[in-house]
Amino acid sequence: MNMQRLALPEVLSITPKVFADGRGFFFESFNQKGFDQATGLQMPFVQDNHSRSTRGVLRGLHYQLPPHAQGKLVRVVQGAVFDVAIDVRKSSPRFGQWVGLELSAENKQQIWVPPGFAHGFLTLTETAEVLYKTTDFYAPACERCIAWDDPSLGIEWPQLDLAPVLSAKDQLGLPLSQAEVFD
Repeated sequence: MNMQRLALPEVLSITPKVFADGRGFFFESFNQKGFDQATGLQMPFVQDNHSRSTRGVLRGLHYQLPPHAQGKLVRVVQGAVFDVAIDVRKSSPRFGQWVGLELSAENKQQIWVPPGFAHGFLTLTETAEVLYKTTDFYAPACERCIAWDDPSLGIEWPQLDLAPVLSAKDQLGLPLSQAEVFD
């Protein structure tokens, strides 16, 4: 596994070692010992989530506050997305900064989004299936959403020939300046 720190150093890009031949490929999509060694973290993953989205669907920007803050290990098994993490820790010198990268079934990259960061993605292909492991269970009372288009964030979403498709909940996302965030 190859681990790389992104512009927000707590957010990591992880690329597994892929064994490919004429039959196809094989790789370990997750290995707790390998993850711990590569990242220097010891995160208990307690829930796996799987979403399928059509082109132009934008999910996010989601996070959970304590006591149910979640870290997420995200990967794409079909299609491609532009994946974004935003630092929502008020005490951080990088508060409000974001990092994004393309995750796809083809590149097999994963992104580690630690607790204290909001997460979202835009579907780039006709469909995309996203799998992610979380370090805490879904807790609706702790869930928050920041507006995907908050100008203070300046996220450079890829341009598609259609407006992003949002859930009713995501349409109610708040600007970062009004959102309840981490201390």
